[in-house]
Amino acid sequence: MSAALVLPDRFRDAAHLEEVMTTPDPELVAELGQVEGDIIILGVGGKIGPTLAQLAKRAAPSRRVIGVARFSEAGLRERLSAHGIECHDADLLDRRQIDALPKAPNVIFMAGRKFGSSGAEDLTWAMNAHVPALVAEAFAASRIVAYSTGCVYPYVDVRHGGATEATAMTPPPGAYANSCVAREQMFQYFSRTRGTPGRTIRLNYAIDMRYGVLHDIATKILTGKPIDVSLGHVNFIWQGDAAAQALRCLAHCDTPTSPINVSGHEILAVRDLAATLGARLGRDPVIVGTELPTAWLTDTSQAVRLFGLPMVDTEQLIAWTADWVARAMPSLGKPTKYEVRDGRY
Repeated sequence: MSAALVLPDRFRDAAHLEEVMTTPDPELVAELGQVEGDIIILGVGGKIGPTLAQLAKRAAPSRRVIGVARFSEAGLRERLSAHGIECHDADLLDRRQIDALPKAPNVIFMAGRKFGSSGAEDLTWAMNAHVPALVAEAFAASRIVAYSTGCVYPYVDVRHGGATEATAMTPPPGAYANSCVAREQMFQYFSRTRGTPGRTIRLNYAIDMRYGVLHDIATKILTGKPIDVSLGHVNFIWQGDAAAQALRCLAHCDTPTSPINVSGHEILAVRDLAATLGARLGRDPVIVGTELPTAWLTDTSQAVRLFGLPMVDTEQLIAWTADWVARAMPSLGKPTKYEVRDGRY
């Protein structure tokens, strides 16, 4: 978002929300200008993909921005096409369909599987490990910025800051987190053996008024559902900032590829967030459990050095979320399950 843009006090509707999230700042425009060629987004149909695709097109309007997905969500193809995104249907589990895609020099890889992993672990491993290998091989001549997750890290002591990019990838048990380690290793292997430049985005958690940690907490407050604070600390980032940082990473690729943590720079207590949201919503949160000494947290010092602090701060995100949820505005109906500690999604 442009530094000159005045952030609104509230969002009128989802279209206004998307307009603000997809307004590029001058730094993004400048850094994409340093990277030649079209952009292809593999897995554009997820929660973040449409925002990132529109942001890329607005930041580089003269280039092809290609969105690839199965487009099972009604209206998504039409919505993206209306913003100038070139849409291609493809099942990324099919090598032939990957080979048929345009080989753009800039790849944003966003495909993956988290929810529904329990009971279908084989599909989770296929999406999170096999597909990255297929893509990394097919797009070996491109630069690849691949989305990953902060869940590849072990839980860290909340008193000592978050995991850095040098922290070993030894997550707790569970198909999702461990298959995400495999995803990173596939991109690492092909980057090292084929000379493919890249970066891996270890994200947690993106905040959009329609979903995210704050939306989860606010919704529970309004409905009187208990908020478990066992996993009692989080960090998160405005989705517009997260998408901008991912796109800017195209100008900061390494060979072989290297990870970068993308999140907010603050470690936040779930209990405090619930109290603040409750005060705005006029409801007392129902708190259960006791904070454990560890949580999934990341240290974003590297991203702050490269990109500066996120434009939207925690106070603004809380205010926006409380207003959105209080007005019963649309929800994606996709809880983050940030509080899960047993790896079952």
